[in-house]
Amino acid sequence: MVSGAMNGCLCLMVVPGFVRLPSARQLTVQMMQNPQILAALQERLDGLVGSPSGYMESLPKVVKRRVNALKNLQVKCAHIEAKFYEEVHELERKYAALYQPLFDKRSDIVKAAYEPTEEECEWKADEEEELTEEMKEKAKVEEEKKDEEKEDPKGVPEFWLTVFKNVDLLSDMLQEHDEPILKHLQDIKVKFSDPGQPMSFSLEFNFEPNEFFTNTLLTKTYKMRSEPDENDPFSFDGPEIMGCTGCTIDWTKGKNITLKTIKKKQKHKGRGTVRTVTKTVPNDSFFNFFTPPDVPESGDLDEDSEAVLAADFEIGHFIRERIVPRAVLYFTGEAIEDDDDDVSTHHSLCVMASSLSQTSEPSHWPSHPRSSLTHSCYWP
Repeated sequence: MVSGAMNGCLCLMVVPGFVRLPSARQLTVQMMQNPQILAALQERLDGLVGSPSGYMESLPKVVKRRVNALKNLQVKCAHIEAKFYEEVHELERKYAALYQPLFDKRSDIVKAAYEPTEEECEWKADEEEELTEEMKEKAKVEEEKKDEEKEDPKGVPEFWLTVFKNVDLLSDMLQEHDEPILKHLQDIKVKFSDPGQPMSFSLEFNFEPNEFFTNTLLTKTYKMRSEPDENDPFSFDGPEIMGCTGCTIDWTKGKNITLKTIKKKQKHKGRGTVRTVTKTVPNDSFFNFFTPPDVPESGDLDEDSEAVLAADFEIGHFIRERIVPRAVLYFTGEAIEDDDDDVSTHHSLCVMASSLSQTSEPSHWPSHPRSSLTHSCYWP
C-alpha cells in the first residue's frame, strides 16, 4: 500500500485489485502541509486581487450606471449589517450576565470554595458508557482504594492547565516553564464593554497567590469595530478586532520566565583578550501573550508579523467563544473533536499560535488588518 505525500506530490492509496482515492479531508491535510502548493495558491490568489473580468467594461454605459446604483444599495446593506452586529454584541452582553452565576459556581467548584451536592454530582451516562452493577461495584472499590492511597484532592486540580494542554491551539503556546504557574490559574472570565462605550471585550485570568508574581488578575483587552470601511465598504464581513492591550506582570525577583540570562564571550579588538558577558534576553513563554506590541498611528507589517497578530486575535476570540463557555468539555476532551473538523484552519492557527509565545515583536501594527481577520469576531 502506498499513501501520503511524497516529494511534494499527492499520492493514491493502492491496494491489489482496486485503487482508493484519498478523502477530501486527507487531501486538505496534505495540501496544507505542502509549502509548494501553499505558495502557488497564494501567488495565484494575489494575482486575482483587483483583476477585472472584462465583462463590466463590455457593458453599455446605461447599464453601468444601473450597476453603480446597485453598488450604492450594497453599501447601505453593509451599514445595516453593521447595526445588526452591534445589536448582536448587546445580546451577548445581556446573556453574559445570565451565564456568569453558572461560571462563578464552576469556579467555586474548581478552586474548592464550594462542594457540590450528591444531586449536583449525578450524571446520566450515555448508553455505551453504562456499566453493569458488577462493574460499577468493582470500579467503586478501585476508586476507594485510590482515595485511601492519596490525599483527598481539593476542587479540580490543574483544571485550566489541563484545558490548555488539551487544546492544540493553546498547548502550542505553552513552554515547560509556564506549567507550574498555570497550575495556579483559578478562572478565566470574559467582560464586555459597557453600553455606549466602543465595542470591546476583555479576558480576565484570575490566579491564586503564588511565588511567581504578585498579580491575582492578568488581563487582555481586544478593541473591535463594526462599521464598513469608507474606502472599502464591500469588504465588511462582520465586526473585526482592531487592536489589543495587555497588562504589566509584577514578577517576583528571579521568577520572570519571559526573560532569560545568557553568557556570551567577547573578544577585545585591540588587546585580543576574551571576556564573558552576561546578558538578559527575551524568553519564549505563554505569558508573552500579555505584552502585545503597541499600536502606532500607522505603519506597515511584514507577512510574518501580520500572521502573528492575526493568530493573537483569533486565539483571544477562541478563548472567549469556545474555551470559557465550554471549559469542562475541553477538560474532559469531549469538545476537542468538534474543533478538529476544520482541518485546514486548525492546522494554520496552531502553526501561528506557536509563534505567539516567542519573543520576536513586530515593529508596526496593521492599519487595516481586515484581510487577516475576516469574520474574526463570530465563528461560523
